[in-house]
Amino acid sequence: MSNNRVSRRQFLNYTLTGVGGFMAAGVLMPMVRFAVDPVLATKAGGDYVLTEQKVSELTETPVKVDFTYEQTDAWYKSDVTNNAWVYKDGDKIVALSPVCKHLGCTVNWAGDKAEPNQFYCPCHSGRYEKNGKNVPKTPPLGPLDEYQVKEKDGLLMIGKVVANTMVKN
Repeated sequence: MSNNRVSRRQFLNYTLTGVGGFMAAGVLMPMVRFAVDPVLATKAGGDYVLTEQKVSELTETPVKVDFTYEQTDAWYKSDVTNNAWVYKDGDKIVALSPVCKHLGCTVNWAGDKAEPNQFYCPCHSGRYEKNGKNVPKTPPLGPLDEYQVKEKDGLLMIGKVVANTMVKN
């Protein structure tokens, strides 16, 4: 026999610690799973949002196209409506973000009567050329961002925002 005998007090101490540990794990595991679940969830859906804009109706004049997509913040899902200025440049479809690079205001096409062929930001009189390039000596610090685009069944699909590819620095 071993000389390291366990006293009754030690046995009860080990038993209560073990049972308490299992009970704590049983309570904490669902909480940990609840906190980590959104991180582990697989993302469904694609990178492009289908709009109601027919590609055949696009011209060289920019038109505002609204699109809605579902956004998930942890456990809360909401519909987000956004828009883009879309036009054709030859055979290429161009979709520009309406967010001004100066202070994040919304730009409008032909918003300034003095410059009808430019995007205009009413916040601080910022101006952009049709391709999104910021007009020198106006507040914007950079060109308008561009959306990735593609066509599906004759309708326009808008993707992620990327840096403007039409403007050469």
